[in-house]
Amino acid sequence: MVDQQLTADVVVVGAGPTGLLLAGDLAAAGLAVTVVEKRAVESNLTRAFAVHARTLELLDARGLAEDLIATGTALSSLRFFGGRLDLRLGDLPSRFPFVLITPQSNTERLLQERAAKQGVTFLRGARLTGLRQDAQGVELTAETEGGRAALRARYAVGADGVHSTVRELLGIPYPGESVISSVVLADVRLERPPAELLTAEATDRGLAFLVPFGDGWYRVIAWDRSRQLPDSAPVVFSELTELVREVFGVDHGLHDPRWMSRFHSDERQVPSYRSGRVFLAGDAAHCHSPAGGQGMNTGLQDAANLSWKLAAVLNGWSPDALLDTYQTERHPVGRSVLRSSGALIRLAVGRTAPQRALRSALTGAAGLLGPVTSRAARTVSGLGISYPAAKDAHPLTGHRVPDLRLAVDTAGGPDRLYAALQAGKAVLISNDELSVADAWEDRLVTAAPADPHGKLRDTVLLVRPDGYAAWAAVDPSRGEIRAALATLLGTPS
Repeated sequence: MVDQQLTADVVVVGAGPTGLLLAGDLAAAGLAVTVVEKRAVESNLTRAFAVHARTLELLDARGLAEDLIATGTALSSLRFFGGRLDLRLGDLPSRFPFVLITPQSNTERLLQERAAKQGVTFLRGARLTGLRQDAQGVELTAETEGGRAALRARYAVGADGVHSTVRELLGIPYPGESVISSVVLADVRLERPPAELLTAEATDRGLAFLVPFGDGWYRVIAWDRSRQLPDSAPVVFSELTELVREVFGVDHGLHDPRWMSRFHSDERQVPSYRSGRVFLAGDAAHCHSPAGGQGMNTGLQDAANLSWKLAAVLNGWSPDALLDTYQTERHPVGRSVLRSSGALIRLAVGRTAPQRALRSALTGAAGLLGPVTSRAARTVSGLGISYPAAKDAHPLTGHRVPDLRLAVDTAGGPDRLYAALQAGKAVLISNDELSVADAWEDRLVTAAPADPHGKLRDTVLLVRPDGYAAWAAVDPSRGEIRAALATLLGTPS
């Protein structure tokens, strides 16, 4: 017997950062969205601390970046192995040339507030028990404290983490392997905090990582090469403090643990991010080692890629085939993150003498390899991500567009690209008469570059809602512009 019947355009399963950003975007586009979350209350367990430049740009396009930055500390470099490997971020071509260190709970709070403000419906304390789809939509069932709930939607998204129930109900495999096991997590206080905000080191004994919550508590992550135990094994605090002291070579005075646990980290990725009318995003689609802090960031970027496409299809602007580009664009990114984070963690925990020698050689030479570390910084930050484009396309097509300065007209419109993207629409940038785009004004923002004689003086640029170039051309005809707008935005109203 069904005690509660709900309908929506999209059901999002999982109220973590990925699901919250996606739900907020869809609701802002005028769609009915329900989020199903098994937790009755928000979790106080923070997993991620790093918010990279590309993610901050996406949050900027939602008016959230400055509020999040106020909760944390910006680091212009990521230093590993006692500073022997220094990933410099200060020269990144972004409004945010740094990594923001702030607990994941702060990111979730802002995204939760935004989603609620946009009218998202939340069904908390709901355990998903069934999923069935047909040609018109998806039916889901969940058990709640109030009984059994049934939900009907046109599409559904599983953003419910590594142990995704959506993925299991779909029968989608999650191939991969464990990359590191018996990793200890603990929240502690320190008598002698480290000089650097983010502290990481690896030795023959193991590895250790310290990062602050900002309220006097620190998260410690530690791994002992010689003590490999199952996840269920209890953590002995005295052993943890001894390990951290030996790895760092300094006694930071860990004390008063409020929480300790043991876990293992896998490298896994589903073969397909789409199954009919159901999509997977974030950890439900891919998981990897925490090295480089790319997990939450990759999930948020999945959500930003999928949300505008779902909105375009559900609003009748684009065919369902647009949704297939979520797989072609984001699956390679997930695979790349698996490789880069996996390489970093293997470098840190190398067991053999040759592996440790390679680590010493690479970290010792890293400071001399400017182009290599610069490319690595763009990769980890997310700024280096680009999507496939046709062979004859303009070189900008498929690439992230930086925060271009825009000319402000008498109506006082946005003065930069990511402020314009806050409307949740595509943006057309051109020095020429923009009236050609008037028919699409319900789904498009138009603007001229601030410098009419700059790099874009003869170029017309069409930017997708997620900040990537959908199309560009030098001195195109009005017919070519209309064709490009129709391809991205469909038939005008």
